[in-house]
Amino acid sequence: MDIAPSDPLPEELSLVAGSLERWPVAAGGAPVLINLSENHTFRIDGASGSRHVLRLHRPRYQSRTAIGSELAWLEAITDDTEIPVPRPIPGADGEIVQEVAPDRFAALFAFENGAEPQPDADLVPLFATLGRYAATLHNHIATWQQPEKFVRPIWDAVGILEASGLWGDWRKAPHVEGDTLATLIALDAALRADLRAYGTDIDRFGLIHADMRLANLLVDGEHTVLLDFDDSGFGWFLYDLAASLSFIETSPQVPALIRAWLGAYMEIRPLKPEDLRMIDTLILLRRMALLAWIGSHGETDLAKSHVERFALDTAAMARKYLSR
Repeated sequence: MDIAPSDPLPEELSLVAGSLERWPVAAGGAPVLINLSENHTFRIDGASGSRHVLRLHRPRYQSRTAIGSELAWLEAITDDTEIPVPRPIPGADGEIVQEVAPDRFAALFAFENGAEPQPDADLVPLFATLGRYAATLHNHIATWQQPEKFVRPIWDAVGILEASGLWGDWRKAPHVEGDTLATLIALDAALRADLRAYGTDIDRFGLIHADMRLANLLVDGEHTVLLDFDDSGFGWFLYDLAASLSFIETSPQVPALIRAWLGAYMEIRPLKPEDLRMIDTLILLRRMALLAWIGSHGETDLAKSHVERFALDTAAMARKYLSR
C-alpha cells in the first residue's frame, strides 16, 4: 500500500543519503521522498542526470529473507517474461538487500517513467493488460523453481480475516459498529465457508502479486510497468483481479473492467466455472483486507480519504452477497 508523501522525514533522508555508496550507480546521488507507505520510497537523482529508486523498508514489517524472496521473484520475472517490472540492482557486495541500519533494509531499483492511472479514466484497455500480466505471472510460478528459504505472506482467510491479520483487525476499523458490525460478522463467516469449499489446489492458489491496483502501475503511452511486489505472497489467483479493483469496487465501470481482465487472462490461462463463481467472494475478501488496513493506518492520507464511507459501503456490498 502507498500514499502521497506528507512528511520530509529528515532523519531518513540522511540515512538514505549516507547509504548510497553501497550501490556504485547511485553513489553521491540526492534522495527525494516520493512515496510514504509500509516502506518509504525515494527517487535518487544523480549528478549526471541518472535516476534510481530506493525503497527503505519499515522496521520489522518484512524480514531480510522475505524481502530477498520478493526480489528473487522480480529478478526471475525480468529474466523469464516480458512483463515490465523494476529490476533490483545489487550493491557493490552483490547483495540485492542491504542493511543500512540495524533492522533497516533497503533495495535499489532502476527508475521507471510513467504516471499512475486515474480512476475516472477509461480503464478497460488497462484492465486487459492487467489480465495478461496476471495470467503470465500465474503461469510463470508454475514452472519457476523458488529459492531455498523462500518466505512470503499468505493472503488466505486466516491472513485477512483473523484479528491477527496481516493488515490488522477489520473489527477495529472506523464505523464498524451496530448493524454494520453484525453484517460484516455474517460476511466473515460466509467468506470463510465459501473459500474453504473452493480450496487451495495448485490450479487456483499460488504465488501472486496481491496488490495489482492503480497506484502500483506506471503508464507511459501503451507501456505499463507493474510496481510494488512488496505484498506479493500466496493466495488465490483471482485475488489479483480483486486487488486490481481496490477502492473502485463501487464504480459503474467494474463489470466492464472484470470482463476485460478475464477476457485477456483466459487467452493465456484457462479458468473453470468454479473459479468464475468466486470473483465476488474474492472482491469482498480484498475489501475486508482494505478495511483492516484503513483501521490500522488511520494516520495516512489514503486511509483518511476513504474512512467515512468504507465500512458502510462494504456492509452494503456484504448484504447483497449474503442475499444470493
